[in-house]
Amino acid sequence: MPGNPTQYPPEFYHALPKVELHRHLEGSLRLETLIELVNTHSLDLPKEPDALRALVQYQPREPRSQERFLAKFTALRAFFLSPETIQRHIHEVLADAAEENLRYLELSFTPAALCAACGFPVDESMDWVIQATRTAAEHHHVKTRLLASVNRHEGNELAEKVVAAAIERQGDGIVGLSLAGLESGHPNSQFIGLFREARQASLGISVHAGEWGPPTNIIEAIEQLGADRIGHGVRILEAPEVVALARERRVTFEVCPTSNYQSGVVEELSAHPLPQMMAAGLNVTVNTDDPSISQIELSDEYRLACETLGLELDQLRACVLHAAQAAFLPEGERQSLVAAIEKEWQGIAQAMAK
Repeated sequence: MPGNPTQYPPEFYHALPKVELHRHLEGSLRLETLIELVNTHSLDLPKEPDALRALVQYQPREPRSQERFLAKFTALRAFFLSPETIQRHIHEVLADAAEENLRYLELSFTPAALCAACGFPVDESMDWVIQATRTAAEHHHVKTRLLASVNRHEGNELAEKVVAAAIERQGDGIVGLSLAGLESGHPNSQFIGLFREARQASLGISVHAGEWGPPTNIIEAIEQLGADRIGHGVRILEAPEVVALARERRVTFEVCPTSNYQSGVVEELSAHPLPQMMAAGLNVTVNTDDPSISQIELSDEYRLACETLGLELDQLRACVLHAAQAAFLPEGERQSLVAAIEKEWQGIAQAMAK
């Protein structure tokens, strides 16, 4: 596509057709809804909007660290108060996705987070998410699939319940299993059997690795857990042998630039390794991670990729197509998605050429 990306206004990026593989439900909740819930349910949380905002959203001057970023999720667990509240959150998340022109979304949700406030059973909370997602996706016209997520630091016993329930509900919109949470001190080895079981049941596997931890964690994710996709993985360039393995296995990377900066993974946004990962021949996609926590949209990440990191529009298009190609969908559905995305981007190129 011709032209200098810096010439395009925010509206241009907003209008682009998008695919997202890495977005957490818990990190996507509307602040206005959280403020309302604090007041209507008398939650033991700040009622002053600025104080609540600081608790659940990243603030520009606060320390950038893994601990600080993950603390936002701890606070957000208080807002899953009932099946109706879960339904409301999901409808709002998909309404926001539709407004961003997402054509396909894989939404990760952590049953442990949904069950924390009121002690809901894992399987029931998953059913609520599935039903709400089906209804909201149809209403807002955003093709959406779900990834059930478990955190390393929350142990194997809970993970067993989540994996069993996810396998039982695979035909109901759950297409994958995600491993997230703290990398340090919580080895992947405790989950090998569970993830093997999930793969045998044909669930896709996405593993957060090489984010805060070393690139050797990416090797473990690929070889021990059978990861099809790596969440973040931005430290991979520290180890050429890991780059070679990921390239050989055609692993897809779910990169989230703003999140990586806010959580202290990269020192400066302008130094984010996304372009270098692409130059190394890796399959890279662009994602938000947690749009509410980071106070961004996917449009913002697309613009950042082009205007701050220097991607050409053709490279951004390649990232979007990689995302469509890596979707955890049956082959026919995936190819239809790829064809639809490619057709829309071709239309953009033709319009720009006039």
